Amino acid sequence: MNTVLHIDEIDDASFNAIAELTYRESGLQLVAEKASMIQSRLRHRLKAVGLNNFKSYAALVCSAEGESERPHMISALTTNVSHFFREQHHFDILANHVLPVFIEKVRKGDPFRIWSAGCSNGQEAYSIIMTVLESFPEIASLDFKVLATDIDPEVVRFASKAEYPERLVNGIPKPLLHKYFDKFEEDGERFFAAKPSLKSHVVCNELNLLAAWPMKKTMNVIFCRNVVIYFDGQTQKNLWPRFSALLDTNGKLFLGHSERIAEPVLSGFINDGPTSYSPDTRDIASRRGGPSYVT
Repeated sequence: MNTVLHIDEIDDASFNAIAELTYRESGLQLVAEKASMIQSRLRHRLKAVGLNNFKSYAALVCSAEGESERPHMISALTTNVSHFFREQHHFDILANHVLPVFIEKVRKGDPFRIWSAGCSNGQEAYSIIMTVLESFPEIASLDFKVLATDIDPEVVRFASKAEYPERLVNGIPKPLLHKYFDKFEEDGERFFAAKPSLKSHVVCNELNLLAAWPMKKTMNVIFCRNVVIYFDGQTQKNLWPRFSALLDTNGKLFLGHSERIAEPVLSGFINDGPTSYSPDTRDIASRRGGPSYVT
């Protein structure tokens, strides 16, 4: 007979230790009011490592021996909810206002790079690629890549595989679904797999926004939506200039519908639309020389 593992409720000291570690590792803020939710999300991790109380789990993840458990903990605490073409107005801006600025340069051989930062299961990245390919079909044979990154290794693997159950593709217009995805069934469930024409333009990598970025080229566009809402004000304030330094002077930064840069000019940006920001070209000299990424 299998024994059901009973897990004690989280105590204040364990919650504080986990919250401090999570903030230090990922910038994610855990507040005491959400303790019951945090406890619920982490229960399966305690079971996975064979522990029945949060005091022992907190001691584990805070130790050198528990370093390998930390990504699993952060993954369990991270909300990976997304869908295709979420916040459609950003894709409209990309197609109608951003892409036309770069078309001639790309035709002459310049790379076109978009970063989906906090890509979750990949819906955002593939929505970006479909938007660009539909607006500028010629780019399929040119130097066009989308870098899709997330702190959660599980969702990065999912995004790279790009096989979505039918319930997750509702946001894709049917003509695009037929054009860019192959349908298949597995265990009685219908799935849609991204075709090579879509996947060939994406690079999926694990990346912590608070750590060093390995990029070697500027980005034309950055999507970082519904990610920084979980960061405190200082962490956000530290992040904005890094985005600014990485963007092309004619580039664009898109944030989620509930996110704002408090003082855009101080971070090298100009607010030019709903959750849409352009680099402040008056401050180019001080923001250039940032990191870059080679694909």
